[in-house]
Amino acid sequence: MDRREYLRTAAAVGLAGGTAGCASVLDSNPNVALGEPDREFDSEDAPYPAWGQRIPDVALPAPLDDRTVELRAIDRPSVLTFFYSHCNTVCPVLLSTMRNVHTHTLNEGYADEVAFFPTTFDPARDDADRLRTYADEMNVATDADNWAFLRPASEDRATQVVQEQFGVMFERTEPEDMDMYMFTHTALTLLVNADGYVERAYRTDSPDAERILSDLETVRS
Repeated sequence: MDRREYLRTAAAVGLAGGTAGCASVLDSNPNVALGEPDREFDSEDAPYPAWGQRIPDVALPAPLDDRTVELRAIDRPSVLTFFYSHCNTVCPVLLSTMRNVHTHTLNEGYADEVAFFPTTFDPARDDADRLRTYADEMNVATDADNWAFLRPASEDRATQVVQEQFGVMFERTEPEDMDMYMFTHTALTLLVNADGYVERAYRTDSPDAERILSDLETVRS
């Protein structure tokens, strides 16, 4: 079953929004530091890169830094989430959580040990200028070396990467004023270790920054 097929199935039965449930038989993996989370399905059945799996082998532009980021080549733990800047519900919460974790790395002196990659799935509007404005709105320190907004080069590329490879479903709405279109979308924040394996997939609209920091401390250790 591929990720897109499972995504539709999971959404229908209510799995897309949570991971609570029975623990899997397997509780260890040599590629990760954290134990397997309690949930009702195995990693290979998830619509997103799940615990113990490598993240997709993709490269995405970082327009504010004028570079391309190869996600599997990151040599330190990283935190990823997926958003669009005109969202006024879920995305500001996702970005605020990521910002709070990011701020902790700066204040506590370990910023060079963790990287942050919020990735837009609305490249038509989220160009470099818009992302700079959004960073100011969200009070994000984009001048820090460990934070980079990622932006797929086109809408098709956003679908290919964010939806098909990362399993984040998004669907554009079409109001009369097309400049103000919105998206319905699922939420995903990933904690990835320095070898490119997923340690945690937080499938919630409001991830807990303290939990991420606790998990991150274990992964860093």
